[in-house]
Amino acid sequence: MPAIDNTHTQWENQAAAAARRYRDTGDERRLVEEQLAAGERFPDSPEAIAARARRLLDRAGVPAAAAVAKIHADALDLPVTNERIIGISNELQPWSFLPRGARAAATVARISLRRAGRELPQGTGFLVSPRLLMTNHHVLPDPATAHSCCVEFNAQVTIDNTPDAGVRRGLDPDTLFLADEYLDFALVHVRPAGSRAPGEIFGWNELSAQLGTVVVGEPVNVIGHPGGRLKEIALRSNALLVRLDDFLQYAADTEPGNSGSPVFNDQWEVVALHHLGVPRTDDRGRVLRRDGRPWLRSDGDDAVDYVANEGIRISAVLAHLAALPLDSRRRSLLAEMGTESGLAYGPGHPVTPLPAGPVAGGTPRPGPDASDTSGESDESGESGESLHRTGLRARPGAFGGTRNLAFLHGRSQQGKDPEALRRDWTGGLNQGLTRAGAAPLAPADIWFPYYGDLLAAAIGHPADEALGAAPAPPLAPSASSPAELLAPPGPAGEIYRQLIAETARAAGLPPDDRPATEGLTETLVARLRRQLGWLAARTDLDEWVIAATLSDVAGYLGDRQTRGRVLDCVLETLPATGALVWVTHSLGTVVAMDLLSRLPAGLRPLTLVTVGSPLGLDAVHRRLLRPGTERPASVTDWINVWCPTDAVAVGCPLAPVWGEVTDIAVINARDRAHRIDAYLSHPEVATRLAQALDV
Repeated sequence: MPAIDNTHTQWENQAAAAARRYRDTGDERRLVEEQLAAGERFPDSPEAIAARARRLLDRAGVPAAAAVAKIHADALDLPVTNERIIGISNELQPWSFLPRGARAAATVARISLRRAGRELPQGTGFLVSPRLLMTNHHVLPDPATAHSCCVEFNAQVTIDNTPDAGVRRGLDPDTLFLADEYLDFALVHVRPAGSRAPGEIFGWNELSAQLGTVVVGEPVNVIGHPGGRLKEIALRSNALLVRLDDFLQYAADTEPGNSGSPVFNDQWEVVALHHLGVPRTDDRGRVLRRDGRPWLRSDGDDAVDYVANEGIRISAVLAHLAALPLDSRRRSLLAEMGTESGLAYGPGHPVTPLPAGPVAGGTPRPGPDASDTSGESDESGESGESLHRTGLRARPGAFGGTRNLAFLHGRSQQGKDPEALRRDWTGGLNQGLTRAGAAPLAPADIWFPYYGDLLAAAIGHPADEALGAAPAPPLAPSASSPAELLAPPGPAGEIYRQLIAETARAAGLPPDDRPATEGLTETLVARLRRQLGWLAARTDLDEWVIAATLSDVAGYLGDRQTRGRVLDCVLETLPATGALVWVTHSLGTVVAMDLLSRLPAGLRPLTLVTVGSPLGLDAVHRRLLRPGTERPASVTDWINVWCPTDAVAVGCPLAPVWGEVTDIAVINARDRAHRIDAYLSHPEVATRLAQALDV
């Protein structure tokens, strides 16, 4: 609980909002509690349970001996097996559970306000990078408050139950301070001790935007400083009850002062930022005391009747940070939060070494960065006029004059500056090359055909108009969904429906054996919605984003005249001779496959790199100019990069379909699953490109 008046007011506003969310989710919470009481251990969706089980297996979160003994006879894709895997993790913790918990606890610090020579406990914070500490906005609402606070590590008792030697550090909001009132988080730079960053001394928590960190019914653990006391822990008896888009609600034994505490799963991964206990309220929204009477601030915090606890989902905080329009220096600080955070490469800002000197302070909550031009349908970008809208040729003599590197973009690039696009693609690749120990490349050495405006003019972009800047367009009628609203007219509409159906099957959607006779139209619409809803749940991407992308793929495949104009446009900006390494993305992979038989004979050998590609779908490859899945003879080496949570490429490695293809599976952050720069930033992908270019 905050100790000063203005932050106390902010806490009261946050508590009122949390109480409304608690009331609004009452039916969902009661259903979960009934299912738990009936013996259902994890009353969550099959997709969430499967993602959790995969993460536990991939990260050795299940003791090996127990896994062999209990699940060896079961198929790993059965729902009961996934639940059993999670159950084993909950029941049988390895010995490392204890020291790993101690390691996580070392990153947690008490935040105190310095006032009149005293230190007043303000809340809890925890390190999320070597130099950055996360807490609540209502604990540190602004840089001025941060300047007046200090953090104390090792504010705890030792194993002999004697007070440990605390270590104090000041906060440096002039270097970095980012905060958001709705998500109730603050991120602030911590002053180092000499040349050593605090994370180098106490460790830090690598945050993850990936799926599968916790499911409903699983325990969570909270470490903090309740009531400003020495460090305490609420361990494992605290089940997650409700998962909202931005918040988690759970039962946990926390007190005021735990504001800003990390909420861990049993593998000591941070799943949420604890921000408050949810108070009981009356019909007028007034906070109630334990005796049922309205609570007054003079009653003190202990009198509040708390009914639950709430934390902000770490994935929501990371998505917000990824969308901020930051300069390269602050973006570099965020990049230190680790590869799974999705912040190692920010929107439109290649990561550069952090220069000396302070960085400007906090920033309000804006929308996505309008300068971001590196993504596709899931990212916003410039939509106004640009200086030139034609493809870009590489400068003469690049790569010794014997090799060529070319990029080919996908959908939703209309109105963007090709030069900015080329820089952003190159920036993502250069991050991967740097991580792989290879030299970076110059954007001017890369060919960049551009057909974004032509495609938009030919097929229109109702999808983009509907999407706007928000994930759920306000203009959409409540009775309709993106499944039907974004369906293109004519033959492309049938291709679109086939793409959604096939992609959903590839993502594991069970077959629907219901007859489609009576009420045919309603049945088909319901089926389309069900398929798109499954894809959204499976990938954790917005339905509008998925539908918009597949709609444009269908628009290209369904209009031969548009296809011909796009192919001619791309051919105009490709080299005529020399070895070609062709990196293609999304719809661009389909365009490239159509073009392979029309490329100049002097472009050999040809290395084809497909990224986030739908070429594994029957609805796509049987509509190519050369239908089928016979690998083109002109391709000497084919590398396909895909992410399991990319709705365009989900469940679609290409080797099982096309034969001799080197599939590379990577994990991108949920909100960047289809981003080309996220794909290219992986060192294994960049290494293969460096080898093909001999650089």
